[in-house]
Amino acid sequence: MNLNNLKPAKGAKKAASRVGRGIGSGSGKTCGRGHKGQKARSGGLPKPGFEGGQMPLQRRVPKFGFTSRKSLCREQLRVSDLLNINADVIDIASLREAGVIRFNTKHVKVFASGEINKAVTLKGIKVTAGARTLIESQGGKVED
Repeated sequence: MNLNNLKPAKGAKKAASRVGRGIGSGSGKTCGRGHKGQKARSGGLPKPGFEGGQMPLQRRVPKFGFTSRKSLCREQLRVSDLLNINADVIDIASLREAGVIRFNTKHVKVFASGEINKAVTLKGIKVTAGARTLIESQGGKVED
């Protein structure tokens, strides 16, 4: 077999129908579009999704909210999550190493939920007012 012997399978190629070439061709005069009406005109098709004035599907279906791009790099932690970290000073790097936050997290905020029973030092991590009182009551401190 050579390149000059290659040809498509039988019936794979069909000749394009030439419309508007006389009555004998079978698709002359109206060219298969029928008589009058919107679809018979040139450029006469409605836009995709148009349902004749009925409320279209993409507007009938309920929508879902959106995901803020800021939320992809921010996380919240409970005060009780800080007990799992074995570091003198807890910062974003130590949280990453402990597997508490994702690798692409840039901002962390600790909120008052759960109990804490040891002194921890937070550095570069935001804290709510309630979490600050919990941490400082156990002898810990929050550095900005």
